[in-house]
Amino acid sequence: MAQRIKSMSAISDIFARSQTMLFRFLADTFFANRYGHRAVVLETIAGVPGMVAGMWIHLKSLRSMKTGYGPLIRELLAEAENERMHLMFFIEVAKPNWFERILILTAQLIFWNYYFVLYVVAPKTAHKMIHYFETEAVLSYTAYLELIESGAVEDTPAPKLAIDYYGLAENARLSDMVRMVRADEARHADANLGWAEKQGSETPAADHQTIKQMHRWSEFAMGANSEAEATTGIQDVSHQRKASPR
Repeated sequence: MAQRIKSMSAISDIFARSQTMLFRFLADTFFANRYGHRAVVLETIAGVPGMVAGMWIHLKSLRSMKTGYGPLIRELLAEAENERMHLMFFIEVAKPNWFERILILTAQLIFWNYYFVLYVVAPKTAHKMIHYFETEAVLSYTAYLELIESGAVEDTPAPKLAIDYYGLAENARLSDMVRMVRADEARHADANLGWAEKQGSETPAADHQTIKQMHRWSEFAMGANSEAEATTGIQDVSHQRKASPR
């Protein structure tokens, strides 16, 4: 029995690695060292697994009518939100053309359905595959950072959105943003490996940092909206005073 479990685990690992190598080959073929454009397409795909897994576990909780799934659901959705924000950063950096936008749409459509089926059938393998995906992402961002630091890629100012999201200094550069994104990917790699290894466990692995980051960003966004609404209200009152007859 133990030998059979070990054999199944080996097959799962081989499948997860082979899928990762396939996606790595496609990324290298289309984008080579154009890391900004590469990031745009890959982050579009990276935002899918957390949302798919979170949705499926949410439905599982409803079907079983049991509590206890909440922490994992929140962590998975936080991961998806984090990857979505990465995409927003790199859209400002790379400014994808129409062909890349079509590629993004096609990749997302295919990968969503593919990952959903994989997660329903073999969640452990699915998480393990994302672990390898994220590990490759760390290597990719490391190579990108080396190009920036060597001067081969201009170290432009970081997008304002990334500065606000990470709480970076106002004079933060692209290299600072890439370091933060790489750290996110490293955490996602560790978290997905933990989720793969603890499938069925009542105490699944945790990625608390990503949740804290999501909460901090939500509070920042709410504060910014409140300030905007207050400014709009003052402007409306001022306009009404000017327009009212004396």
